Amino acid sequence: MFTPLTGKALRATNLAAARGNLWEGAVRSGKTISSIMVWLRYIRTGPPGALLMVGKTERTLKRNIIDVIEQMVGKKRCVYRAGAGEVVIFGRTIYVAGANDEKAVDKIKGLTLAGAYMDEVTTYPQSFFQMLETRLSIEGAQWFGTTNPEGPNHWLKKQILDRARLHLRRDGTLVETADPTALDVHRFSFTLDDNPSLPTAYVDSLKRSHQGLFYRRYIVGEWCLAEGVIYDAFDEAKHVVDLIPDINRWMCVGLDYGTVNAFAALLIGVGADQRLYVASEYRHDSREARRQLTDAQYSVEMRAWLASYEHRGVKGVVPDWVFVDPSAASFMTQLWSDGMPGVAKANNDVLDGIRSVSTAFGEGLLSVHRSCKGLLSELPAYVWDEKAGEKGDDKPLKLNDHSVDGLRYGLHSTAHEWRHLIRPNLEVAA
Repeated sequence: MFTPLTGKALRATNLAAARGNLWEGAVRSGKTISSIMVWLRYIRTGPPGALLMVGKTERTLKRNIIDVIEQMVGKKRCVYRAGAGEVVIFGRTIYVAGANDEKAVDKIKGLTLAGAYMDEVTTYPQSFFQMLETRLSIEGAQWFGTTNPEGPNHWLKKQILDRARLHLRRDGTLVETADPTALDVHRFSFTLDDNPSLPTAYVDSLKRSHQGLFYRRYIVGEWCLAEGVIYDAFDEAKHVVDLIPDINRWMCVGLDYGTVNAFAALLIGVGADQRLYVASEYRHDSREARRQLTDAQYSVEMRAWLASYEHRGVKGVVPDWVFVDPSAASFMTQLWSDGMPGVAKANNDVLDGIRSVSTAFGEGLLSVHRSCKGLLSELPAYVWDEKAGEKGDDKPLKLNDHSVDGLRYGLHSTAHEWRHLIRPNLEVAA
C-alpha cells in the first residue's frame, strides 16, 4: 500500500521540469517513490520515442524500481520481459540496461531516446552517463535519476549536482542560481526525516544501525569524505564477551586467505538469544611464525581448528558455510577435495560488506569472544584511506585488515540469513 506523497517528495514531483532531474539523499526518505511518480507521468505524457531505464545491474533495477512500479500499477500495466531487456509500462515498451562497468557504454550506442530513468546513478561510470546524455536527442527529452550520496569528489556531484540550476536543499529551502553556466538540472536533496509515513520505531532502528560515514550519507543525506575509523560503533565494553551462550546454529566461517600476509578465519554462530557471535578465530601469520604454509597444510589446520573447538561440552563444529576470499580459487579447490562442506565464494562487495558489519555492531547484534585477538586488534585500527577519498574513491586502508576482511566475508555473505534478527525494539547490550 502506498500513501499519498506529502512534503518534499510532493514538491519534487512538481519541480521536476528540467532536462535533468535528480533525487539524492538518505535511504527510505521518499525520493524513489517521488521519482517513480514523475517517471510514470512522463511515460504517458512525454514526447514519443524510445525510453530507457537503467540500474547498476538489470537485476537491481528490477528489484528497486520495476517491482515497485508493478505493485503500484498492477501486473497488467507493468510487464517485465526477462531476458529481452525490456519492460512494458502502460503499453509503452521501454529498454532496460545495467551500467556497472565501462563496457555498459556499448549498450546504448546508437540509441535515440526521448527519456531515461536512472537508479543508483553514482554506481555508473561517468562515460556511461555522458553517453546517455548525448542519446537524449529528441526534442523535449528529459532524464530522471536517484542516488544515495557518496564522497564530495564523486564525478556526479562535481560535474552535475554542483552545477544544477535549481536545488531543493536538505533544509527545505529552494535555491535557483542565475549563473548562465548552470546546467539545466534540478536537484532534490532528502534526509530520512523527510518521510513522515515511516513508523518511529523503524526510523530509530535505521538511525541506530547506520554509524559514522553511513549515518552521514544514508540518514542525513550528506556528501562527505570517508575518513577515520570504519567501525566506529565498535565498543570493547559492549561488544566483547568472555562467554558464548548456547548456539542454535553455526552459521559460517568467514575466511581471508593469505600466504605472505596473514591467513584469518572466523567462526560465527547464531545464539539462542538471537544474536550473532564470533566465537573463535584461526590465524596464521607467516612472517611472525617464519613459516609459510601450503594450501594443503592450511586445509589440515582449518579442519583441525573446527574439530577441536569445544562449546558447552560438545567438541567439534560443522558450520553451514565456509565463505572464502574469492581470489583464493586454489584454496577453495583444496577444501573441496578434502571434503569440507559448504565451501563457497564470499561476497566481496567492500562497501556493502562494511555496511553489513556496521549494521550488526550498531544494532548491538554482534559480539566477539575475547579469544579472537587478531580481530580485536584490527577493529579499532581499521580506517578509511583518506588519499583515495580525496580522489572520489571510498576504500579502506589496506593495512592489518585480514581478520576484519574475514568478518566482512562471513557477515555480508549471510546478511539475508540474519537481518530478520534486527528488531525495532532491540537494545544494545550493556
